Amino acid sequence: MQRSILILDFGSQYTQLIARRVRELNIYCEIHPYNKIPELDENLKGVILSGSPSSVHEPEAPIPNLEGILGKYPVLGICFGAQFLAQHHGGSVVRSEIREYGRANLSSVTQNELTKGLVDGEQVWMSHGDSIKELPDGFSVIAKTKDIPVAAYCKGNIYGLQFHPEVYHTTNGATILRNFCVDICGAQQDYTAASFAEETIDKLKKEVGNEKVILGLSGGVDSSVAAVLLHKAIGENLHCIFVDNGLLRKNEFEEVLEAYKGMGLNVRGVNASQQFYDALKGIKDPEQKRKNIGKVFIDVFDAEAKKVEGATFLAQGTIYPDVIESVSVNGPSATIKSHHNVGGLPDFMKLKIVEPLRLLFKDEVRRVGKTLGISDKIIGRHPFPGPGLAIRILGDITPEKVAMLQEADAIYINGLKEAGLYDQVWQAGAILLPVQSVGVMGDERTYENCVALRAVTSTDGMTADWCHLPYEFLGEISNKIINRVKGINRVVYDISSKPPATIEWE
Repeated sequence: MQRSILILDFGSQYTQLIARRVRELNIYCEIHPYNKIPELDENLKGVILSGSPSSVHEPEAPIPNLEGILGKYPVLGICFGAQFLAQHHGGSVVRSEIREYGRANLSSVTQNELTKGLVDGEQVWMSHGDSIKELPDGFSVIAKTKDIPVAAYCKGNIYGLQFHPEVYHTTNGATILRNFCVDICGAQQDYTAASFAEETIDKLKKEVGNEKVILGLSGGVDSSVAAVLLHKAIGENLHCIFVDNGLLRKNEFEEVLEAYKGMGLNVRGVNASQQFYDALKGIKDPEQKRKNIGKVFIDVFDAEAKKVEGATFLAQGTIYPDVIESVSVNGPSATIKSHHNVGGLPDFMKLKIVEPLRLLFKDEVRRVGKTLGISDKIIGRHPFPGPGLAIRILGDITPEKVAMLQEADAIYINGLKEAGLYDQVWQAGAILLPVQSVGVMGDERTYENCVALRAVTSTDGMTADWCHLPYEFLGEISNKIINRVKGINRVVYDISSKPPATIEWE
């Protein structure tokens, strides 16, 4: 894809939202760390500087080298980005006497190319501890709020916003971003799911040629869309492998293999459950679980890959949040967890990596899948973690615990589908907790396990809120699990958001 807008990341929790909002305008953009600015080419139309948890006054504040950008491309600074631009040009940034967090309203809005369509009283979202006290010479205030004198400013093709246009709470944030990207930068709104699919298939044909490619299928959205893109590009040279690690949902191995029938994909199923159980025996640490699972997966996959004579590429369904969450550069995009499908392969696997979806968010992957004609049954599936139920069983893993959780999870997920709630939820699952509690069943006292139900709403998994499922539904699912799954006598519901919690418990 041709990058029209470059977003420089200074570590803001909202950086990924900026990219999503720009892409929703059908404009292709990319996020890069502030200290790893990519080569600028003729396709670039403008640059956005993100916010940051840092202050411009800190000794270790992220300072970008904007030589070659300022004066050549339109630049929009958001929050920290706006403060940096103001200070860089000789303005004054101070610690706020009244810090603004949350909703605020604009006043004294001056109409120009950036603020076109905005009015006084406009709701915006603030999140800052510093404020711009004085603008540099030649810069003009184009909006204020009740508490700060500079909510937005401009000079030539440099623009700054003290608030965050990318969050939903800024009522006309999309208008502001469109004004900047389209009217000021002149970016073309030609980035669509269909154009991505077409360009990616052409690119894969050139990149892979007549070589053989191996792809690890999981039955999920990402690997399925990656498989169909590759199949359209290289046909029978794509060899898919689906590994049963013993940590899948109930009957998932058989159901996934069945779902791929008729899609023309060459899929081989491999049952390696015991190898994974052996590697996880006695392991309680979540990160060690992930690493052990990743190592066994590589070993199993390597053995199967060797059966495909002449294979030179490994395809993966890596998507943009995987990449962003696995990168850490002096603060921005701090690593949250390791991903076993990010970061390459061990040297003994002499395969080159191809990642068709590396720059897509989850909802974009789904749109591409629909464009490719993939069934809603696959496209509409909730995300499921690569390590599977291993990170939904807190503590050590045993086949007995897996079987127990599979039963509880099946009741929960099937219940969501039967109640018509499944498609309203971004991701759902049951978590087996490492605690036991007292219960009464019949006339007997029990001391059995507790299961937590998790359901969240989200757009891309970078942030998420707990889902307000009906009490009656939760009560019904709780009764079914306790009555039907031996070993469980208590069910709780997780009402934590991300951040500060994560979607998964481990």
